[in-house]
Amino acid sequence: MQALSKAKSGESYTIKWLLGLPEVVEFLHRHHVEEGGSIRIIQKLQTGMIVGVQGERFALGNEIADRIQV
Repeated sequence: MQALSKAKSGESYTIKWLLGLPEVVEFLHRHHVEEGGSIRIIQKLQTGMIVGVQGERFALGNEIADRIQV
């Protein structure tokens, strides 16, 4: 298991667990980022990454990605 922020670009991963402030977790759940779900890293940036989940793409900062284990 590793933090999403340490994962490789272009790969798909299964989310094992995630933690964060309630507002952040609610945002992630609205965008289908949930335990047991799949997430793909489209591009890694210096301070974050662009991810894809169920046809949606959005940016996550490293401080959020550090709290998502895959």
